[in-house]
Formats: sequence, C-alpha cells, structure tokens
Amino acid sequence: MRIGEPGAEKPVVRVGESHYIDVSDVTPDFDERFFAAGGTALLDERVTRGDVRAFAGERVGAPIARPHQILCIGLNYSDHAAETGQAVPAEPILFTKSPNTLVGPYDDVRIPRGASKTDWEVELGIVIGRRASYLDSPEEAADVIAGYCVVNDVSERAFQMERGGQWSKGKSAETFNPAGPWLVTPDEIPDVGNLGMWLEVNGVRRQTGTTATMVFDPYVIVHHLSRFMVLEPGDLVNTGTPPGVGMGHNPPIWLQPGDVMELGIDGLGTQRQRVVAPR
Repeated sequence: MRIGEPGAEKPVVRVGESHYIDVSDVTPDFDERFFAAGGTALLDERVTRGDVRAFAGERVGAPIARPHQILCIGLNYSDHAAETGQAVPAEPILFTKSPNTLVGPYDDVRIPRGASKTDWEVELGIVIGRRASYLDSPEEAADVIAGYCVVNDVSERAFQMERGGQWSKGKSAETFNPAGPWLVTPDEIPDVGNLGMWLEVNGVRRQTGTTATMVFDPYVIVHHLSRFMVLEPGDLVNTGTPPGVGMGHNPPIWLQPGDVMELGIDGLGTQRQRVVAPR
C-alpha cells in the first residue's frame, strides 16, 4: 500500500485489517526502480523484522507510483461485449489512459468540463514487475506480473464515442483511474481467473461479474502487449469490465455530482469514490 497525502505517500505493507509496516527505509516508493530491482522480494527481511503500526486514518493512495503508462483492454468480457452490441474481439483491443489519471481508491472522481455521459467500470488491474518485450508465451508472461489491484476505469462516453479519434479522449480526464487500496502479489491469489467483481452506485448494485468471463486472461494480455511494445516495471494494465456499465442500461445511466461509487474484487479490497462537479 501507499498512504499519505497526494504527492507525499509512503510505501507500506499491510498487516491484517488494521496495521501496517512502514518500508520507506527499504524503498522511497513503489515505483519503476523498486519493481526493476526485485519488487516485493526486497521487502521480505524488513517485514520479518516487524515494527507493526496501527492505521490512524491516513489517506490511502494508489498502491503504485505514477506509472510509465496505463494500458487498457476493451471489450474483454464476453457478457459486456454482448450488452454493448459488439462482437467479441478476435484479439485484445488496446487503448491508453493518461498516467496522471491515477488516484487513490477513496479519492473523489471529478466530472470533466463539457461532459454529459460519465460512466463507471470495475476492472482487474495488472502491475508489471519487470521490463518485458517479445515474450515467448503466456506462461512466460506470468513471471513478469508483480501483482493485481482493483481499478475503476472511469469513462466519459460522449468524449469517447462522439468526439472523433481514439478512445483515450474519454478515458484520460483527471481522477479517472482510482486504483487500490493495495497491490496483491500473485502468490496470494488462488485463481486470478475466478474472482468475483461488483460495483454499486448510491447503494444500488450495477455490476456483478467474474474474471471467469474474461475473453483474454492476464497472461494472454501481457504476452500480447509485449509483441507490440516494451512493458516497463510499474506499468499498469486495466483488463476490461463485466456487464452493468451505465452505457449498457436502457435508458443509459450516467454519473452525477453527489453520486457515490463503491466497488471491489474478491481478495483485492474495495473502493469508494464520491463524484464531484467540474472545476
């Protein structure tokens, strides 16, 4: 985890529900340099030594520092593709989000100026653990994944669909990528292909899904991306969303100032964001 005010977060390891170990004496942040140097293996000795502290209401930041890139996979759940009326893709659909969209799991989400169709998307996030390109197989891709986290891939559909060009226009407004509350290493997840996912808006369940309906699993995604670009340590990959997004309802439902989103994935924690008006 990373706790503290924006821009001043410190790296910690969560212990149980209410305690943590400060590991800022091992690494100044969970960033590209940390993951490239060995990642969570660097923390083993420090965690063994303990010095456990209780959480005291600190803000929780995103579990990683601002990444080199945020890569996103579209229409990666068969049931979500069906609700949008689009075909299941033959290979992963790729778009990007601006890295400065990354915020903490409980930070406000701000509707951008001129927006009219702001939407939610609970997603599994992959954090890359080492530099990778031209991986030979999905099995090899498993070795470059540092861990997983909850992501809310907030989207402005009018910008995305009606303003021309690539999807990034509708994905890159400030605060549009809440992540966390923590990064979970692969060894802590019995089956990443069978994790329940959910999202509620104002206490009403909107999304209920499972990673079991992914078209392309995390290993296939990372292997595929490595054929087209160099993945850097600390990069974040958003892997798509199950059905129930606002765009998929009839009539559509869009986020408004004052709305509250709550979401989570089995074993990866929960998020809560308040939607606020444009600046």
